[in-house]
Amino acid sequence: QVQLVESGGGSVQTGGSLTLSCVASPALPHNYCMTWFRQAPGKQREGVATIYTSGGFTNYADSDSVKGRFTISQDNAKNTVYLQIISLNPEDTAMYYCAASEGPSAGYCYRAMYGIYDHNYWGQGTQVTVSS
Repeated sequence: QVQLVESGGGSVQTGGSLTLSCVASPALPHNYCMTWFRQAPGKQREGVATIYTSGGFTNYADSDSVKGRFTISQDNAKNTVYLQIISLNPEDTAMYYCAASEGPSAGYCYRAMYGIYDHNYWGQGTQVTVSS
C-alpha cells in the first residue's frame, strides 16, 4: 500500500509563492504518474500538473490559470514530488492533492491528469489559501 503525504500549504498574500511537497512511502518504482490536483470550494477537482517518474517528463493542465506559474519536479532520493506555484492569486485557493498511479508513459500520465484514467493512491491534501 502506497501512502502519500502532502505538506507545504498555507495562507499567503496575492503575488506570493509556495512549494508543495508530496512524499511517497514506500518509494515508488520508476514508472509512476505523480499528479497534483486541486479542488476549490464548490468546484470540481482539476488536475494541474503531472510527472512521469521514469525520466521526469512533465505535463501541465492546458489552462491559462496554470500555465507559466506551476512547476512540478521530483527528487527521487527523497521519494518526493514538488509543486511550485508562483504569482499566487485568490483563484488558487483550494485543497491540493497528490495522487499516484502506475503508468506506461508520460502520455498516459497526461490523460490520467484529465481523469481518463484513475489514480490508485491519493494523499489527504494540503490547503492553500490566497488572500487579496
